[in-house]
Amino acid sequence: MKPTRIRLSLLAAGVMLASGALHADENDTRAIAERLVDEHFQESTLTREQQIEELMWFAKAAEPFRGMDINTVAEGLTTHIYERDVLAKAFSELTGINLTHNIIGEGDVVNNMQTQMQSGRNIYDGYVNDTDSIGTHIRYGSTVNISEAMKNEWADYTLPSLDLNDFIGIQYGTGPDGSLYQLPDQQFANLYWFRYDWFQREDLQKQFRDIYGYDLGVPTNWTAYEDIAEFFTEHVGEIDGTKVYGHMDYGRRDPSLGWRFHDSWLSMAGMGSHGVPFGNPVDDWGIRVNEQSQPVGASVSRGGATNSPASVFAVTKMVDWLKEYAPPEASGMTFGEAGPVPAQGNIAQQIFWYTAFTADMTDPGLPVTEEDGTPKWRMAPSPTGPYWEEGMKVGYQDVGAWTFFDSTPEDRRTAAWLFAQFAVSKTVSLEKLMAGLTPIRKSDIFSEQMTEMAPKLGGFVEFYRSPNESQWTPSSTNVPDYPRMAPLWWQNLSPAVSGDISPQEALDNLAGDLDSIMARLARAKVFETYAPNLNEERDPEYWLSQPGSPKAKLDNEMPQGTTVPYDELMKQWMAAGTR
Repeated sequence: MKPTRIRLSLLAAGVMLASGALHADENDTRAIAERLVDEHFQESTLTREQQIEELMWFAKAAEPFRGMDINTVAEGLTTHIYERDVLAKAFSELTGINLTHNIIGEGDVVNNMQTQMQSGRNIYDGYVNDTDSIGTHIRYGSTVNISEAMKNEWADYTLPSLDLNDFIGIQYGTGPDGSLYQLPDQQFANLYWFRYDWFQREDLQKQFRDIYGYDLGVPTNWTAYEDIAEFFTEHVGEIDGTKVYGHMDYGRRDPSLGWRFHDSWLSMAGMGSHGVPFGNPVDDWGIRVNEQSQPVGASVSRGGATNSPASVFAVTKMVDWLKEYAPPEASGMTFGEAGPVPAQGNIAQQIFWYTAFTADMTDPGLPVTEEDGTPKWRMAPSPTGPYWEEGMKVGYQDVGAWTFFDSTPEDRRTAAWLFAQFAVSKTVSLEKLMAGLTPIRKSDIFSEQMTEMAPKLGGFVEFYRSPNESQWTPSSTNVPDYPRMAPLWWQNLSPAVSGDISPQEALDNLAGDLDSIMARLARAKVFETYAPNLNEERDPEYWLSQPGSPKAKLDNEMPQGTTVPYDELMKQWMAAGTR
């Protein structure tokens, strides 16, 4: 045989061997994909074959990164623990990327993110960071613009079936330029929680009507909330031999006290401007921006509303209700300590309750749950304060979202981007929702599986199916540096909660500190875009006399209380939410 023929024969044999190996690899990968679907991802809005095709795409896209050790990070929510224990392991097996999804404290996530942004040193390859920081990410120039990356460096690594239009919170990770900076991974709202079984009792309904002159029901304004709090604390007092309270909250001097206020409490009273998802020009922190999206001030004297009459009213009510209608120990509790208290069975209602607690409220062994798992409680829209008007946001929604930095080497952040997409893909997202109850996709929330779960979730599904859900939103793009500015809230307002200073004095201090830090950041020229440009101070009456926020003090901040029957409210939600 001639040498040339020998070489061609060997080459042909090599091609055949390579082809056979490739075919074997594809078969192995498909077997893994099938097993993952059958073992972990049986519940999905996709067909089984569509799921397998998605997983096969991930395996193929990950080929350049096989063998790499990639580290991502998130806070300790049930959803993220599921991602660590199930999704990260499945992704690693499927792709050959050694993916570790680290779970640390929320404050530690922010601190590490801040360090990476400032130092340029890669700490984690991808972060699940709250979109409360969107104002930070659009300004510093170190956060990857996901929209641009999907067209360029990630063009070949973006899941064809990612379907951004299916995300219910995509707008919260989007900047004023229309670009996506943070991809939603989980979200939960802050709603009104109450004991439905108590509210349905005819004896309590009659007693309430005799005292207050209107029906006991879901409060639609703060006057009604206060009346109901007073009613259960002072007039009912005891149910089935147990002391009951008409309100629950927390007040310990602690970083979590800041969440109690900057998570839209002032906006619930009506402090900000019209606009959804964010008040414009004044947001739920009270920060005003100009037409170029530059912050111009938080103080009323600069056109902001942080220390406006509506804000003073909101803080005053928080302090008064905590003192008068909550259990005595509540004032010494943190967020984490107060969260489980309503499940103990002696709280009638809570105006500021996170749906992240839903799963913990469904144990049949709890005093607030029937033996069959049906809740004795319900969740409903948050009542609004006297300064609130139609067209404003109603409450807060926490949205944890995938965030990437240019300080992470491109291959590492691309591998992390693949896992981020895997964690929100339609193949896995419904199972993740059922595990953690933090929905991100319309298709999941409208699925048959969630319809079946709805009766045991106390209004959770109905809320997320209602178009009203879009009125509960995170902090806005007006906040230029969330990690630096958020601690100012608990540091300045805790003395008001403890009674050491008045709410007005505390808010004046807070507004002044917010303005000072924005001025310092502007002078330091740390922002690439939308840098603060503070208004000159002027007589607050000038701004209070202008239309919109900040708003002048109302003559009557406690109008007649109004309520609505819960079942009627649910019918309205379901009618509005049908597709």
